[in-house]
Amino acid sequence: MKFQRTAIPDVVIVEPSVHGDERGYFSETFRLDKLEQFLGFRLSFCQDNESKSEFGVLRGLHFQLPPSAQTKLVRVTEGKVLDVAVDIRRDSPTFGKHVAVELSAENKRQLFVPRGFAHGFVVLSESAVFNYKVDSYYDPQADRGLAFDDPALNIDWILDPGKFKLSEKDRKQPLLASAQVFENSQNLYE
Repeated sequence: MKFQRTAIPDVVIVEPSVHGDERGYFSETFRLDKLEQFLGFRLSFCQDNESKSEFGVLRGLHFQLPPSAQTKLVRVTEGKVLDVAVDIRRDSPTFGKHVAVELSAENKRQLFVPRGFAHGFVVLSESAVFNYKVDSYYDPQADRGLAFDDPALNIDWILDPGKFKLSEKDRKQPLLASAQVFENSQNLYE
């Protein structure tokens, strides 16, 4: 298993080792001990989620506020997506910046998205199955989001915006300038 820091060092690409032969392949997709050793802090994933979406579906940008903030470890088991994490920690030097990574069943990459980030993805293939672990249960009172098309974020979603399929919730999210975000990134993992 390989770990690679991105342009925002707290967001990490996880690349599982794949061992294959004429019969197929084997891959260890998650090792808590190795991930914690790389990150330097403990994690407690408590829930696994899965969604299936068709081409052009854009989900996000979503997050939960403390004390229900979530860490996510995301991957695609069918199809291909562009996965995006936006730093919404106001005291961070990368506040408002984002990382975009292609995740697919083929490349088997995963993205570690820490607390203090908004997260979203758009489906680039005919359909995609998206899986993710979280370390805090869903809390509707803490549920928040950002406008996926906020010009201040300058996210290139690859697809023509006319091809996006959005929920009503995602059509109405606020711009970063007016959104409730993480004011203090200290102690997010205590």
